[in-house]
Amino acid sequence: MTVAVEGAAAVPGDVAARARPVFTGPVAPDGSEPADATLLAKQGCTGALGGTATFTAPDGALEVVVGMGKLGELDAEACRRLGAALAAATEHCDSVALDVSGVARGPLDPARVGCAVTEGVLLGAYRFTRLKSEPKVPDLRRVVLVDPDGVGLGAGCARGAVTAGAVAFARDLVNTPSGELTPGAFAEIARDEGGRQGFAVEIWGAEEIATAGLGGLAGVARGSAEPSCLVRGEYRPDDPAAPTVILVGKGITFDSGGLSLKPAVSMMTMKHDMSGAAAVLAVLGACRRLGVGVRVVGIMPMTENMPDGRAIKPGDVVRIRNGKTIEVLNTDCEGRLVLADALCLAAEESPDAIVDVATLTAAVVGALGRRIAGLMGNDDRILVAVENASARAGEPVWRLPLPAGYRSSFDSEVADMKNLGIPGEGAALVGGLILQEFVGTTPWAHLDVAGPSWVEESNGYVRKGGTGFGVRTLLELLATYEALGSAVGAPAAGRELLR
Repeated sequence: MTVAVEGAAAVPGDVAARARPVFTGPVAPDGSEPADATLLAKQGCTGALGGTATFTAPDGALEVVVGMGKLGELDAEACRRLGAALAAATEHCDSVALDVSGVARGPLDPARVGCAVTEGVLLGAYRFTRLKSEPKVPDLRRVVLVDPDGVGLGAGCARGAVTAGAVAFARDLVNTPSGELTPGAFAEIARDEGGRQGFAVEIWGAEEIATAGLGGLAGVARGSAEPSCLVRGEYRPDDPAAPTVILVGKGITFDSGGLSLKPAVSMMTMKHDMSGAAAVLAVLGACRRLGVGVRVVGIMPMTENMPDGRAIKPGDVVRIRNGKTIEVLNTDCEGRLVLADALCLAAEESPDAIVDVATLTAAVVGALGRRIAGLMGNDDRILVAVENASARAGEPVWRLPLPAGYRSSFDSEVADMKNLGIPGEGAALVGGLILQEFVGTTPWAHLDVAGPSWVEESNGYVRKGGTGFGVRTLLELLATYEALGSAVGAPAAGRELLR
């Protein structure tokens, strides 16, 4: 399904419906009393964010009003919610014009409004229907956003369409069954996407993985009949002196837990354990169309985690790319093993910064729920940059500490470290501390997206299933990126108190 969103200076005469936003309270954005306030109240539209009402105008046209909340709280996220509510209210229309002239003022210029509303419309209209014999999809095909500054609005619509398209691409990957989306299939999709979107793709198979000393990835892959691989994508901007940001995405296409087998109910959604890799690939695909000004490298270690007779066993030791050894006491803590190798490869390139995205721990879900990602790292500069990007993108993150005093919790008697700490204690933080062992002095941020990468209920523009969380944050980070320098800067706030 494709919905086209465009900007215009006036309402076209050929749309099936007209729509406009309303705010809470009796005062319209221009300071006047809405002429149809009584009618709207009867329809149940109080102006609360995301609320809608429909009625027939005197000329017979379908009219839709969408609540925007309080005028003083207007921001880009409210505009995304506006777009999603509009898509839901007009799903049986083929076209609608939305007057945003009262929104594209004050803190938001027309371009930002156009981008945010477009994201909301397209992501709200998203459906994964490829495998349904009789798919039910919205009828909506065209949305026109109207403001006197139709040019600025249109530019924002174009950017929002690229961003939403990248999120939808990631959602499609995550929603695809793991029997179809094997590591090799993911690699081929990456190769095709690189050809279409103008970034280079390199794929390592089992021999290259072994030669490169990627013992964590090779160890996890031992239990699977599907060959593992490592996918490396590279986007180069026009400026050869641009700084490099490396994105690392966890790519476990199915996680059974290995010999530390998960309960059946916990396996039901484990096709989404490659959400980090999906986000990284989606970001690479959008960089050229968005004119990203930094060099972006994506490293995606891809494998299944399965329990056959060759599978890695509790008590086995793997050697990571940088020579450090890890005693594997729980084979369901496999993400840190494959990411360790990938982070070593990333650090060897001496980038300006590394950001990894991973469905790493169930513990972060217990701490932050299904809407907020955990953020950890070794450098305040990159952490603040990610926090600011996530706020602008509407993907909430919460910074968690990496207490140096917890390092001893994963000491091993036979190796440099274990792959877990004390059971039931600070598991999300220990996961981050283990990853930190493999980034050297490079500024690094870790996004644990185990919660928001998959949801069981739709909410506005976030649809049930794979969400594509992280794509918008990473694109916003790259679009506004300012070079940090390769040496670690100020320590993460409060770390000196947690030793």
